[in-house]
Amino acid sequence: MNPVVNSINKLIFTGRWLQAPLYLGLIVILAAYVYRFILELFHLVWNFSNTNNTDVMLGVLDLIDVVMIANLIIMVIMGGYETFVSRLNLHNHPDQPEWLDELDAGTMKVKLGLALIGISSIHLLRTFIDPSTQSNNNVMWQVVIHLTLVVSAIAIAYTNCLIPKGKK
Repeated sequence: MNPVVNSINKLIFTGRWLQAPLYLGLIVILAAYVYRFILELFHLVWNFSNTNNTDVMLGVLDLIDVVMIANLIIMVIMGGYETFVSRLNLHNHPDQPEWLDELDAGTMKVKLGLALIGISSIHLLRTFIDPSTQSNNNVMWQVVIHLTLVVSAIAIAYTNCLIPKGKK
């Protein structure tokens, strides 16, 4: 093979490592979400006896929202790194997530879509529990966005099923 072409190929292949700092940055954001979760948990527990049931439920939904976003970040970090940068080599590790073995770019898109639907569902539930904080127009747009996410995830999953397994 031509040495120039071979060098270009190696440079392009090595370029995937430029994504590694992006995944490390997401770990920093994940740490910030852990800090936020701890603060919100402490606030909820500390004020529990002085809080009405609706506010407790909204506080719990806020905590669930933080956890779901953290799960989304973990999926992006681990799945993206494994798919696009380098193998994690966790095959014999006892804590290896089961979903990581079957992950490819198409499957990752479906899982991310489902995670976004879950996060959107929490936001909608929060709105429905305390609708007085939102205008009707805002509630309508939240529902439209949620339905758009659902339709998009279904379309991505369907398209992923149409692609032969060896071609993903």
